[in-house]
Amino acid sequence: MLTENAKIGFIGTGVMGKSMAQNLQNAGYPLTIYTRTKEKAKSLIHNGASWKSSVAELAQSVDIIITMVGYPADVEEVYFGKDGILENAKPDTYVIDMTTSNPSLAVEIYKQAKDKNIHALDAPVSGGDIGAKSGKLAIMTGGEIQAFETVLPIFKTLGENIILQGKAGAGQHTKLANQITIASNMIGVCEAITYAKNAGLNPELVLDSITTGAAGSWSLSNLAPRMIKGDYAPGFYVKHFIKDMAIALESAQEMGLLTPGLSLSLKLYKEVAENGENDSGTQALIKLFEK
Repeated sequence: MLTENAKIGFIGTGVMGKSMAQNLQNAGYPLTIYTRTKEKAKSLIHNGASWKSSVAELAQSVDIIITMVGYPADVEEVYFGKDGILENAKPDTYVIDMTTSNPSLAVEIYKQAKDKNIHALDAPVSGGDIGAKSGKLAIMTGGEIQAFETVLPIFKTLGENIILQGKAGAGQHTKLANQITIASNMIGVCEAITYAKNAGLNPELVLDSITTGAAGSWSLSNLAPRMIKGDYAPGFYVKHFIKDMAIALESAQEMGLLTPGLSLSLKLYKEVAENGENDSGTQALIKLFEK
């Protein structure tokens, strides 16, 4: 049973991870962090977080470990091997991977963790930088109900829509369904803005009309205004969305599913990346349409 004084270790303080870690600090949780570059965690350290120089050192010193890294390869690196989380965490530690990753990898982490009496959950999130900052992320979870209920107070610090979707890997599958939905929607948002401009309309006024109707979506309300303003700062990187879509496409193909919208979106985003927008926000897709 975890207490409100449970020590949380956080690995991965990027665009979203940093805000998530900050929310845990604000809620009063003792926070320990590991980053490859200490400078990136400067503000968290200034606010009282402890910094460890390795994953192993962090894993040995906390009760809960949250990971929010970039790619499945990064997840493998921090969880497996003699210097990884699973070889160094204490029994009864709770490990929560909030990275969008392969469902099969989530299952493997769960299996190896269970063998060591460590409780593992896969809990990817949606909501971008806005949701991370406001603590209103959607959290899609896979794993055992006991582990989920134990860490639910922590999830409530990070998000609002928090659902246990099923056994290990279910959180990742749900997040992939989320990304498949966004993939086609982003094309529609770009086409709509381009159409509005070419029709001689004020695109901001158009948004005022269509965001509250049947066309409404998170992307339309939050990313379309950035597109109109030419603001391509990353709330979620193009490169990470490409990674997510590639995982989703591979998973869909394994199930024998046809996903033409996903395939087209992945193709377009790869073109955006080739044009130098890898580190831009996903709203940079509009640049293809503005040509």
